[in-house]
Amino acid sequence: MEKAKVYFTDMRAYPGKENLLQKLERLMIKAGIDKIDFENKFVAIKIHFGEPGNLAYLRPNYAKVVADVVKARGGKPFLTDCNTLYVGRRKNAIEHMDAAYENGYNPFTTGCQVIIADGLKGTDEAYVPVPNGEYVKEAKVGQALMDADIIIDLSHFKGHEMTGFGGAIKNIGMGGGSRAGKMEMHCDGKPSVDTDKCVGCGACSRICAHGAPIITDRKCYIDPDKCLGCGRCIGACHFDAIKPTNWNAEDLLNRRMAEYAYAILNGRPHFHINIITDVSPNCDCHGENDMPIVPNLGMVASFDPVAVDQASADIVNEAPVIAGSELADNILKDSIEAAKHDHFHNTHPNTNWHVCLEHAEKIGLGTCEYELVKI
Repeated sequence: MEKAKVYFTDMRAYPGKENLLQKLERLMIKAGIDKIDFENKFVAIKIHFGEPGNLAYLRPNYAKVVADVVKARGGKPFLTDCNTLYVGRRKNAIEHMDAAYENGYNPFTTGCQVIIADGLKGTDEAYVPVPNGEYVKEAKVGQALMDADIIIDLSHFKGHEMTGFGGAIKNIGMGGGSRAGKMEMHCDGKPSVDTDKCVGCGACSRICAHGAPIITDRKCYIDPDKCLGCGRCIGACHFDAIKPTNWNAEDLLNRRMAEYAYAILNGRPHFHINIITDVSPNCDCHGENDMPIVPNLGMVASFDPVAVDQASADIVNEAPVIAGSELADNILKDSIEAAKHDHFHNTHPNTNWHVCLEHAEKIGLGTCEYELVKI
């Protein structure tokens, strides 16, 4: 496979010449976004709106640039994400949209609507075959994401406690899964019930096609012999009483995430942008953010999600470590020479981000080999 082209621009903005938003638009055009026919097409701009309390998420100004580029070319953009598996402010569409608006993502600031792709309770999903899938045969994906004609992946590139980093593939693969899809990527087990929270309302039993939830004395019990582990009951529960169990090891999570991304992107035009700024050690799903581990480094864009993530990781690993950060503390604690280590692995030693990219390349999602074009 020939090298993919990845376009890069730094975060320098010179007075009276060009600001960062103008640089982002120029980056998109240089990277070839005009090769996509947007005319009258629905365009999903896949983004992470940020858990309230976290201030490292991308500012909505970046999303407006992308939406304006799409609209100028005749497209119909919308901002989208799927509901979370864990309990937080983004586990259903109402709270998720409230969180998005609170963090500045609304039609007035971005110029386009917000649509939660897997619906009110995270159960509005499409079943999508996975080409070359080894771990997932049929991905459970937010329906609105699959209804789009084109996908633009706008990612905040940062660290992650389970995958090493979060970039293009995680934004699409994990972010595009419905609540049941996220459970499939994260867990091998079947859900269990916290009886202290359960009120026996029966919402779980009404949504289950296999009769697994059984209500006795106003408490639910899930019959493991009938349960298929789809996770739809998690989305149906109003009281957060149903939880996933048997969380996957990080390597298996990375491989399944790559397969979900391939299922979502396969057969449609797609374009990927990573913004390497405020590189916090943990995901934007946290209700807080630690200080960045490296300086603000730039923006990259490509048609290849594997190459754009590989290039972003390389750029971060070549950068100096910020004193006082979690990464700096780990280097000092373990007596590691900063210039000769993996920033993401040493921030979270139990992770191995290479697994995701290697598997993504293996199944045909893209290539780790790239040519960096600086603009």
